[in-house]
Amino acid sequence: MKKVLVTGATGRTGLLVVNKLRQYPREFKVVGLARNEDKVKEIWASTDDFYFGNIKDKTTIEKAISGCDALVILTSAVPQIKGTPAPGARPEFYFADGESPEEIDYYGQKNQIDAAKSAGINHVVLVGSMGGTEETNPLNRVGNGKILIWKRKAEQYLIDSGINYTIIRAGGLLNEPGGKRELLVGKNDELLKNPPDGIRPSIPRADVAELVVRALQIDEAKNKAMDTISRPPSENGENVKIDFVKLFEQTTAGL
Repeated sequence: MKKVLVTGATGRTGLLVVNKLRQYPREFKVVGLARNEDKVKEIWASTDDFYFGNIKDKTTIEKAISGCDALVILTSAVPQIKGTPAPGARPEFYFADGESPEEIDYYGQKNQIDAAKSAGINHVVLVGSMGGTEETNPLNRVGNGKILIWKRKAEQYLIDSGINYTIIRAGGLLNEPGGKRELLVGKNDELLKNPPDGIRPSIPRADVAELVVRALQIDEAKNKAMDTISRPPSENGENVKIDFVKLFEQTTAGL
């Protein structure tokens, strides 16, 4: 049985990952790291197997990761809206003090990777976002935070750490059912710049969560980094059969 720490466990994708891992009680023992105890109680009604603290505090991470075999990183900076935009105007965003992408998506993830290496973690699965090769990507302009740039720096830090890694860079995240779409993988934002057949470069959160779980189960997922999007669901709404081994074999090591 693998003991897996999931950070960012109360986020919209994080809670899906925790729930999916708990569907395999003979394979995984899941522990979570979150900042808000009330939010954990609201979602799961219990704080069992949860640690609470900030990823900027190495001590908190070290306590949570002790005895674990794998780490799933789902933490991310979250922009805030500046007041109420005028009618017809675009909203402006900012990052709260201490919550910038540099602090959360780089140094916060760096803290987690360092703790994982010190604890002898065998495998780190890092969930990021496509667009890190495009400095002018709109997400980088949000709050002038350059969030995708900092995420990509953290990905390179993980690769250089020497720990087995799987990096999953998702397209636009959809709150839709998983298992209904063909998944596509690529590199260097090719799927973002030139999506096949002009499809929307997006993917359901549930499919990203499924990829995380499969990455922890499949050896072919180790030391791989990939972009991923999905095709539109079939008209009949049937589930799509996916060979996850072949999916991970399609991509390579390194950014």
